[in-house]
Amino acid sequence: MNAPFPLSAETVSQVDLRDPSEIARIESFVAEMGGTVFHRPKWLRAIERGTGQKAAGLVAEKCGSLTGWLPLNEVHSPLFGRALVSSGFAVGGGPLVSNSKTAERLCLAAEELAMRKSCSEVELRGGDAPAHWRSWEDSHCGFVRDLAVDDETQLADIPRKQRAEIRKSLALDLEVSVGSGESDCAAHYAVYCESVRNLGTPVFPRALFDAVLDEFGDHADILTIRHEGVPIASVLSLYHGGDVLPYWGGGIFAARQLRANERMYFELMLHARKKGCERFDFGRSKTGSGPFSYKKNWGFEPEPLRYSSWTAPGQAPRNINPNNDAYSAKIDIWKRLPLPIANFVGPLISKGLA
Repeated sequence: MNAPFPLSAETVSQVDLRDPSEIARIESFVAEMGGTVFHRPKWLRAIERGTGQKAAGLVAEKCGSLTGWLPLNEVHSPLFGRALVSSGFAVGGGPLVSNSKTAERLCLAAEELAMRKSCSEVELRGGDAPAHWRSWEDSHCGFVRDLAVDDETQLADIPRKQRAEIRKSLALDLEVSVGSGESDCAAHYAVYCESVRNLGTPVFPRALFDAVLDEFGDHADILTIRHEGVPIASVLSLYHGGDVLPYWGGGIFAARQLRANERMYFELMLHARKKGCERFDFGRSKTGSGPFSYKKNWGFEPEPLRYSSWTAPGQAPRNINPNNDAYSAKIDIWKRLPLPIANFVGPLISKGLA
């Protein structure tokens, strides 16, 4: 009698994200597995539309059913080289699987895909990676906290010192608006451009924000704080799986004195709860940085994030960390650039900073 054998082995293949039925199948799998917004094909497509960094991905399946999914953006830059990133311009991603064997198969397939596409590196922002990959948990932390049941409790749940700053902002003549129309987008981009220039960072192209808003529809919007009609703080947020993610936000210099950022995040908490959200995902911050401390001041507890990478034999790892000493002089110069120049040159550089 012959020994029993499995009817079908698990296979890994590259997915066609131009196929609506394939997209629907993966979207269902992401929802079923409780994946992040950065696992969604919508995110990959928005990145491709907004920056030109091609959407890709690998699926594992058995007997016709998905068992794993690795979202990828094929990032190419004259300054920063070529890489497959899971996921591009995201703080999350990596293999979405039910077991480590499937994750390993997806990662090994990603190595082969990277070699075929002349990419020197594969980067995972979350998930399991093979033992021969480099992994670390000491660079960034995430900050997530439950939203309160009502406005009063939400304010009371914030630690005393930060709560005092919010109370000061509530006493000021600040206007709050939420939307995704042209005026909202224009106000957000103007504020964001100035904010990141002041931090010494090249701004992303506005096409990226427009693409994200278009792809996510009612699951993305912009909240803006104005003083005397002038936008001074603004944030583009995503809504996914009961979470609100204030993803791209900032304020101009006047925002600090007017506590506009404090008002912005507090108003977003109230707005998100009315949309049915249960958690506030404050995003990631570099461990020990100023933003890291700022989020702790709001009562959020840091959770280390696991990242991994594989570098092709004979190649040097990509270095896009703005906190690296090699970039410190460039950052200081960028902070002094006139805003029109920074806004013109920034998007050309930032497309490769996925």
